[in-house]
Amino acid sequence: MAVTGSGPRTTRVVVLAQRPSTAGPEPAHFAVEERPLPALSPGQLLVRNAFMSVDPSMRGRLEETEKHYTTNFRVGEPLDGSAVGRVVRSACPDVAEGAVVRHRLGWREHAVVDAAAATVVDDTLAPMSQWLGVLGQTGFTAYVGLVRAGELRPGDRVLVSAAAGAVGSAAGQLARLLGAGRVVGSAGGAVKAALLTDELGYDAGIDHRAEPLAQGLARTAPEGIDLYFDNVGGDHLVAALGALRLQGRVALCGMISQFDSAGPRPSVDHLIQAVLKRITLRGFIVRDHEDLRPEFEQRVGDWLRSGELVSRSTVVDGIDHAVAAFLGMLRGDNVGKMLVRLDESVEH
Repeated sequence: MAVTGSGPRTTRVVVLAQRPSTAGPEPAHFAVEERPLPALSPGQLLVRNAFMSVDPSMRGRLEETEKHYTTNFRVGEPLDGSAVGRVVRSACPDVAEGAVVRHRLGWREHAVVDAAAATVVDDTLAPMSQWLGVLGQTGFTAYVGLVRAGELRPGDRVLVSAAAGAVGSAAGQLARLLGAGRVVGSAGGAVKAALLTDELGYDAGIDHRAEPLAQGLARTAPEGIDLYFDNVGGDHLVAALGALRLQGRVALCGMISQFDSAGPRPSVDHLIQAVLKRITLRGFIVRDHEDLRPEFEQRVGDWLRSGELVSRSTVVDGIDHAVAAFLGMLRGDNVGKMLVRLDESVEH
């Protein structure tokens, strides 16, 4: 039986109005609509979303091509993604009203969520927004990529691409805290490259718009690198293969460059470097490594409390600006995690 009672009957959501062409998504491909909220059934929660995440992986979900690790967005239906908010009404005895939960029904102001698909988080340990950033899937992705896919070793020389972005800004700091000997980051623009060393703990930053990455690596990592955390692919991966030392490792997290349809693509022939140098390239999907979650939350929580880890985010206000935030993230407008605040009464 559905649970009745006071509360909103509708909510505003972002829907996919039409699928983008190969030229990429534009504002016209999306729409904000008012949609009815279902009544609560036993085991469900009504959540007032406070923040939602926009992530590079959402770009791939706009396509028609089937993904092996997730589902594509459907035309005419609401988008979804990570969100955090406060429980307004609960039909689950294990989750109290007022609790803060993280779940997957973002892109809407209110959500009816199965309690089994939500995680209660401690907003006294860190603000809500950080549970979508450095303490959320973003930070966890960086941690898994370094610890498991990249097998980070003490003293390693590490390169991170998209280093001022959501995952990259966490990966560089975590690499240092986990014992890397030198950490170099690549970012687009002088301001972001300077931020890497000024605030995010990198030893050196490369502005890939100002100099070729291979040239920047020769300058900042003349002895080569042991581990490359790849968020970009393309020319970045080629340059990293050239700089990797014998038995180096690559953690393949994402390849946002593949969505740029303009210009030539690097040849697969560059992979001969992996043979000659005995390089290991390991792709990973973070959801396969949930066994590391308790360890990650404990260590990162401690580093946040001690001030050893800095959490950076770019926050855009309002569901009406969610699409602009998403498109801006794809252009690289953000520093750290790109978030949309859906409840302006909540601080970030």
